[in-house]
Amino acid sequence: MLYALEHHGYAVLATIIFLAACGLPLPASLALLTVGAAAARHFLRIDLALLLAVTAGVSGDLLLFLGGRFTGWWLLAFLCRLSANPENCTFRAANYFYSKGSRTLLFAKFIPGLGAMAAPLAGSLQMRFVRFIRLDVLGNLLYCAAWFLFGYVFSDSILLVEEILVTASHIVLIVVGLAVIAYAIAFLVFTLRARRYDRIQRISAADLAARLSEQDPGRIMLIADVRSHGYYDPGTQRIKNSIRVEPNRLHAEVAALTEFMQPECEIYIYCSCIRETTSARVAYDLSEKGCNVRIIDGGMRAWVKAGFPVEPVPASDIEHLPQFE
Repeated sequence: MLYALEHHGYAVLATIIFLAACGLPLPASLALLTVGAAAARHFLRIDLALLLAVTAGVSGDLLLFLGGRFTGWWLLAFLCRLSANPENCTFRAANYFYSKGSRTLLFAKFIPGLGAMAAPLAGSLQMRFVRFIRLDVLGNLLYCAAWFLFGYVFSDSILLVEEILVTASHIVLIVVGLAVIAYAIAFLVFTLRARRYDRIQRISAADLAARLSEQDPGRIMLIADVRSHGYYDPGTQRIKNSIRVEPNRLHAEVAALTEFMQPECEIYIYCSCIRETTSARVAYDLSEKGCNVRIIDGGMRAWVKAGFPVEPVPASDIEHLPQFE
């Protein structure tokens, strides 16, 4: 009766857990529950299943952690895109993370909507890699062990569920395969669409500083800080005389900017993401509105490294973040 689980259970389990950790809407808890029940009847080894499930979960979380570190909050907005209110989805998860700090990783997977958000949030908030791995492994272990234990103890009560899953095992495999293909296509589409950002011009910190020192009083030059709130903390600095543009409320911010900008206004954008990912997205949207916009190559790091003037971030722009150290 449990033939499919006996012969394919490990592969199916690892695939579902990995894809669910990557943000796909797959029934990870149901898969863990079923495997726990199968282990109770000696169709599967619970220790091997637990090892595979934790490894798959951590692997998926690690991808999102690195994505959050490299792209700032762009990945969070992407994961929330299917939500009825993407912006609220992003900030709700962020606020939960802010209030609980790094402990969120221990129980995030038990909370619907937060499991796929915790890892990229940890990355965007620059949590130390070793600390993330330690907490994420423990969090995945608690999550997988809890569902395994529940399925193991109540295996007789969920026999009907197992029979249905086994009967539909081929359908499950097909669905998982289609999900993998869809995920690959989505990644390819995103990569191709991201190429449009390549046409945005860049300027070095030194060249911008030179332009500012020789600025014509009749020409408007704006420096826009588009770092996510996740990068703000008391004592954080920004480029001197720059203005705040919230990347997660970009349409409203652009509307406010274009109300007073003259056609000859020049906008220089910076962030602290690797490869200036957030800056590229914001700059592209501004250029579509007809703005003369450039990205500061190297972002805030390049400006500070060159020794150019900075100033404290205003208190109104500071988001008090958890302490990870």
